[in-house]
Amino acid sequence: MDLQISTRQLRFIIEQAAEMGAYLALTRTGKIRPYLKKAEAFRKYGRPNIEHWIEEGLVTPRKDGDHSASWRIDRMEVEAIVKARLLLLQL
Repeated sequence: MDLQISTRQLRFIIEQAAEMGAYLALTRTGKIRPYLKKAEAFRKYGRPNIEHWIEEGLVTPRKDGDHSASWRIDRMEVEAIVKARLLLLQL
């Protein structure tokens, strides 16, 4: 099966991969945190999106500690979903 993609589509794929690589590098070097607070994720990506992705099992919220601990969302999990959605829309 041959897959034909345009130069524009290839450029878009490479841009998205480079952004993911940049997020990974910044996270590993400590320049950005690997996790977002749930409220941050809601603001940045939209509450309905985050809640839907959690319900679908695409994002796993994590909680440190007991009752008063805040929920965390893995930045790379969310970014991977966002990039995948963008790629599906472009291709």
